[in-house]
Amino acid sequence: MIQAHSLYEGSFSVDASKVFVPFDPKKDDPKDRPASLFVHVRPFLVETKAGLVVIDTGLGERTADGELLIHHNIKSLGFDPSDVRYVLMSHLHKDHMGGTVDMQDGSTRIAFPNAEYVVQEKEWENAYSTDSASYRTELFQALQRSGNLLLVDGDGDLNDEISYEVTGGHTEFHQIFHIRTGDEHYFFGGDVLSEPGEIFRNFVAKYDFDGRTSKEYRTKVWEKGAPEGWIFLFYHSKTTQIGKPVKQDDGSYKLEDLAE
Repeated sequence: MIQAHSLYEGSFSVDASKVFVPFDPKKDDPKDRPASLFVHVRPFLVETKAGLVVIDTGLGERTADGELLIHHNIKSLGFDPSDVRYVLMSHLHKDHMGGTVDMQDGSTRIAFPNAEYVVQEKEWENAYSTDSASYRTELFQALQRSGNLLLVDGDGDLNDEISYEVTGGHTEFHQIFHIRTGDEHYFFGGDVLSEPGEIFRNFVAKYDFDGRTSKEYRTKVWEKGAPEGWIFLFYHSKTTQIGKPVKQDDGSYKLEDLAE
């Protein structure tokens, strides 16, 4: 049984301003938004023995009723946001951490009050000290005050199911996560491996801190993960969301989409 769920927030375009603008492929024309990237944003929820795990938290979009969209999506799956035990952060760009904090009606509270928020310490330090438009420092302040922030240093194990590894690449201290629960091995590559095209058309991305490191890491992780049957979770994919490698007659692998 699949234990990972996409918490899809929507499709967006983003240009050098780092402003994420909603984009509807059915009615919006990409030509009207020159020099823009077009991405989906989809945090994930994973069921583990230790409790619910959220991986990255989206932009912090809201429903028409004003509810935090990530909360709405979790409830739609039959779960309660208060039952989330870990929030795993690959890095702190605003499209990945906007839902860490619920800012509404003049009050600020963390979105998952019973969870530990797992962040690389050096990623935290770098993000907190920058004036880049890629970050929302007001969210950092609220998270720091909460007492729920767990800063980790380098590679390690969070528990007997969850491990983390610093990859660099997209940001200097970007990290990825392995979750081994039930009979499956889930892999979340954050923005080092955010969509299937980065496997099958491996390239050096200009938007990465170190695009060559990202490229080399993707090759390494696919060569290991595909034969072992890892389930890949793709944060920005416009196609496959939750992909399991399937071996072809020629010995290569394609991805089967397991998303609901």
